[in-house]
Amino acid sequence: MNYSKELDTAKQAAYEASEIIKKYASEGFNIELKGKNDLITQADVASEKAIISVISEAYPNDLFLAEESTGVVQLTNERTWIIDPIDGTTNFAHGFPVYCISIALWEDQKPKVGLVYQVAGDELFYATEQSGAFLNNNPISVSNEVHMKNSLIGTGFPYKSLNLVDDYLALFKTFMDKTHGVRRPGSAAYDLCCVAAGRFEGFYEYGLNAWDVAAGSLIVQEAGGMITDWRGESNWLFGERIIAGNASIHAKIKEEIQLHFKESDWAIDN
Repeated sequence: MNYSKELDTAKQAAYEASEIIKKYASEGFNIELKGKNDLITQADVASEKAIISVISEAYPNDLFLAEESTGVVQLTNERTWIIDPIDGTTNFAHGFPVYCISIALWEDQKPKVGLVYQVAGDELFYATEQSGAFLNNNPISVSNEVHMKNSLIGTGFPYKSLNLVDDYLALFKTFMDKTHGVRRPGSAAYDLCCVAAGRFEGFYEYGLNAWDVAAGSLIVQEAGGMITDWRGESNWLFGERIIAGNASIHAKIKEEIQLHFKESDWAIDN
């Protein structure tokens, strides 16, 4: 099935939401806490409303799973849009210019459309199933580097669940030693797009939500990369643990994770 119309709708929604975000960035906003280190701003809420409004007008029967509003809590085979109105809210709140709009369409429990718009950088990453991945209309692909020693790796630090931090920092130290470096931009959606564009050879993180990874993961896959959970399996959308990269670097990241963590840490359902 061709999802070009759905992609066009996602682009329209992202651009309309980005204007709202830019307005708040210029004029100011209030910040509230949903939980420990879990920020929300007026821009998050307004962006999400605009995205849902645009998509609902085009596809009134579709379902939504969005960060700041009620919706479905698990996927069915129905068409479901998974939305993060600002991925990187903490960055946005502090004026650090790495934050994204993430919009994905899933159907039959598989990603069909993925769009990530890095607002401050005006970078539009997108993909549709079996049609390749693009950045600002130019095709992108994952890095072909096979050696960790020549790689740049992306990660993110958990902000709510800190029970695995000691092991996580030990893993971080290992990658610092074995790679060109480790980067932490603060937006998982953007990190995944950096993998898709070959800027990072790989990416790993835990403590993520579906709306953080639903769009970027399809972009990685369509750029020729791999996405799994820490087991190397497919429970990455709701499993909170993800690895992305080209095949070689993905395998090496998974190996290091499984050396540093107990098997019971690889997935939340254990």
